[in-house]
Amino acid sequence: MRNAHVLEYSVSFGDCDPAGIVFYPRTYAWFDRAFHDWLRNFGGHGKICQTLGAVGIGLLEAKAQFRRPMRDGDRLRIALSIEEWGRKTLRLGYEITVAGEVAAVGGELRGLFKPAGDAIVASEIEVLRKLLGEDG
Repeated sequence: MRNAHVLEYSVSFGDCDPAGIVFYPRTYAWFDRAFHDWLRNFGGHGKICQTLGAVGIGLLEAKAQFRRPMRDGDRLRIALSIEEWGRKTLRLGYEITVAGEVAAVGGELRGLFKPAGDAIVASEIEVLRKLLGEDG
């Protein structure tokens, strides 16, 4: 596992529920935002998909564990790490910290999806790995 990208974000009032803590789906949105921010280093999701003849680098699974509340004004550090390259999947890990304290951890499983006739199928992901310059 290696740290691939870090995104910083300031929590705003609109991210919070009536109790004044971050509404949990925002955490999944921040995972996704960190992923797409990382892809910008390689031209962005659209360009990568165009280059590889894919329709998307899609989500197959997402999970999160919440360790402490996040609140309006908190400055988040969202660290994305590459946990595993599979034959057809990429497993990512996330850690969100506030002032050095872990607030949430989670993960995603993503696949590279390409058209196959009238369907869309998960394809071999090695082409994405090479495009992103990841060592085998």
